Amino acid sequence: MDCVARREEFPALAELFVDSFGGTKEFALSVLENFSGEGNVFTARQDGVCTALLCAVPVTLLGRSGAYYYGLTTRPDQRGNGVMTALMDAVGQELAGRGAAFAALIPASERLFGFYAARGFEKAFSKRVLHRQIRNNLWAQAEFDTVTAKGLQTLRRTFAPEAMELNAAGYTAVLTDLYSLGVTSVCTDHGYGLFFQKGNELRFVELFAESDRAAVAMLEAARQKTGAENAVLELGEGQTLFLGEGSPRDYGMIRFFGQPFDVRDAYMRLMLDDE
Repeated sequence: MDCVARREEFPALAELFVDSFGGTKEFALSVLENFSGEGNVFTARQDGVCTALLCAVPVTLLGRSGAYYYGLTTRPDQRGNGVMTALMDAVGQELAGRGAAFAALIPASERLFGFYAARGFEKAFSKRVLHRQIRNNLWAQAEFDTVTAKGLQTLRRTFAPEAMELNAAGYTAVLTDLYSLGVTSVCTDHGYGLFFQKGNELRFVELFAESDRAAVAMLEAARQKTGAENAVLELGEGQTLFLGEGSPRDYGMIRFFGQPFDVRDAYMRLMLDDE
């Protein structure tokens, strides 16, 4: 099955992406051309028409190369016909042949966990969500909105070596999207975070620090900048920050191509999934 999408098919696939997920055609083309990259976009065809889309974004995890599946969708008249199952099988064979050790994804809804489980995926990358009040500390200091795509890559390697890594183009696509949605970065010598503000609450979609104390210091600096008194923290289940607080939630899934490896402490976030 020839499932690698050709460059000239990208405009039609971008239209399929927009029809399925919304947004603009410009964003969809950026997903195909930059976040995924040529050779990593896959499609099924019927009578010369693209009937399905699967982006296999290049990533690495714990020293192993793999793919992050994104933008999985089929045309409305092809849903329920097994087109996506066949495409996922073909892409898995292609990636395994390239030496990939795994594929990961984030189900868009609870019911899809069962769909992907039936196709060889298992739950992984759970997150822990907790709420904290932020103390008013007039002396708290940090740097804000200084994190670049290259900087985020460096920060993750320093504070989160167990995190799934994108390539340079992937990090640029993610951070460009986050900043366009209003994210704020906070950074000290002892950690970093990315958060959105909604009224009196800060939602941290990523937070890594050397210790609870270092994390609290960033929260207090964020309060000084924004005035918000409460925070919702979305942490990887394996993170040691604020142990014993919050509750775990299912988040991602993984399929191994060959020998499985331990991903209990692995981390996957900020993958253009829901920000």
